[in-house]
Amino acid sequence: QVQLVESGGGLVQAGDSLRLSCAASGRTFSRHTMGWFRQAPGKEREFVAAISWSGEITYYADSVKGRFTISRDNAKNTVYLQMNKLKPEDTAVYYCAAKETIVLVRSVHEYDYWGQGTQVTVSS
Repeated sequence: QVQLVESGGGLVQAGDSLRLSCAASGRTFSRHTMGWFRQAPGKEREFVAAISWSGEITYYADSVKGRFTISRDNAKNTVYLQMNKLKPEDTAVYYCAAKETIVLVRSVHEYDYWGQGTQVTVSS
């Protein structure tokens, strides 16, 4: 069982940066692929980024590639999402998710554990 708690969201202006954190409980965090997803009002939850258990492999949605960076610190049971050059279309509730696997996954349906989400609002 893994419990996830996101933090770091807020209201920023276009072009600003934010860093989201996701703290995980459980001794097996290092065996989990971690992902970030987001959901805007009236839209489906969409993939943002994922990172392998070791942190060596990452994958990004085209919409955030070059602006967002996912990372993890297994010693702290924490995964991060550094978001730079934010745009109004990045406004959404951001969720972190976990799956015990060595495979990098990006489908919302494949993740087993979810946090409650943190709101990110980018004004123009």
